[in-house]
Parts: sequence; structure tokens; C-alpha cells
Amino acid sequence: MATEEDVRQLCLALPGVTERPSWNQPAWFGRTLFARIWEPGVVTLKTEEREALHAADPETFYWEVPHHLGSPDLVLVRLGRISREELGEMVQESYRIAGGAG
Repeated sequence: MATEEDVRQLCLALPGVTERPSWNQPAWFGRTLFARIWEPGVVTLKTEEREALHAADPETFYWEVPHHLGSPDLVLVRLGRISREELGEMVQESYRIAGGAG
């Protein structure tokens, strides 16, 4: 089971990443925003596999409508339902999609 502290550690381990608030929640930026706590126990990340993840496990991977409709690569992830290893892979993908560090 992954935690918000895992999100922080994984994000800050990437080159050039900074942490600052976004919408009053902890968020991590490389070139652009790539991860943000959405609500307690939920992180927003970018992925190229949003639909497939949701189809396989809609209780873990979902999005808010209409907020995320304009950004088809954003997915909400319930941290208590994934491993730290899976979270790490998703954080790296989100960082890559967002353009890495500036």
C-alpha cells in the first residue's frame, strides 16, 4: 500500500523536481506540474493508459468529471490500493509526460 509520503519521496528523487502547493494541496513540478495530492489518500498523475487502468480497476484509477475531461492524460489514484513499486512507475511516467525537469 502506497502513502502520500511515498508520493513525496518518489517525486523529490527525480531530477529538478520541486514541491509547492497547488490548489492548497502538495504538488510536484519538474518542467510543469506532474503530481498533486487531490484529497487525502488520492494523487493526480499523468498517464498514457488512463482508459486501460480504469477498465482494469475502476476503484483504484478514476477521474473527476468535468474537471479532468479537458486533460485526458490525468488520472486519480487511490494510494491505499496500489503498491509503492506501482506508484513509482506511475510517478516516473507522469514526470516523463510532463516534460521532466526544466
